[in-house]
Amino acid sequence: MILRVILFVAAAWLIAAHFLRRGAIVPAVLCLLVPLLFFYRRRWSLILLQVAAYVSAGVWVMATVHIVQQRLAQGRPWATAAIILAAVFLLTVAAGALLNSRSIREKYPP
Repeated sequence: MILRVILFVAAAWLIAAHFLRRGAIVPAVLCLLVPLLFFYRRRWSLILLQVAAYVSAGVWVMATVHIVQQRLAQGRPWATAAIILAAVFLLTVAAGALLNSRSIREKYPP
């Protein structure tokens, strides 16, 4: 279970850094606070954590599209950025999906 939590926290820190780089302080702080829901052992908190992971993955997709389009327009290389952001997307999706395991759900009663 601890590895799943660590993976989610890493994904939360990455999306918080993304928002912070854009100057969006409130979403960055919210992303840093979301992992605290692991301490509230109810099923709705687990569902909220999963939703946060999947919404973050959507943000990574939008960021990837934006950055690739921007680099293409400028004639700059874009493949490396796309690969890095795709890896972060996959990490975030994995963090959300792993929260649906039986060992986690057993610790978060309905």
